Amino acid sequence: MSQPIADFSQCRRLAVVGVSRARRKYGNYAYRELKARGLDVMAVHPTLASVEGDPCFKSLAELPRAADGVWVCVRPDKAPEVLRQAAAAGIRRAWLQQGAESEAAAKVAAELGLDLVQGECILMHAPPVRGFHRLHRGLWRMLGRLTVTRR
Repeated sequence: MSQPIADFSQCRRLAVVGVSRARRKYGNYAYRELKARGLDVMAVHPTLASVEGDPCFKSLAELPRAADGVWVCVRPDKAPEVLRQAAAAGIRRAWLQQGAESEAAAKVAAELGLDLVQGECILMHAPPVRGFHRLHRGLWRMLGRLTVTRR
């Protein structure tokens, strides 16, 4: 496991940016999974009052308690602004889910001194890894791709 992933894995309280009204969207699925794995998760969405029965906060600045990290599942053009908000909120670790990453986001993270994981699926690393993600993790390990990250 790479150091950025190992460091992020130590986070117990996460802000989750990328939840939506649609329960089947990946952001909601990951939110439920991270919560089921025992993490203290806080949903962030600019217009939703709640998600999955939990309160939803309009921005990272409005979180009721400090987050150890932020998991981001938004369009790549939205990710740099989320990272700026994370830094302003004192969050130093960020994970851009596959599909959210971009060169612009990586540049912003570097400029702000954020620890960044991108190009990886958090559910392949957040314990306990199970189901499809356990199979996927095993396959990546066999192929030598498990530790591929960009910092």
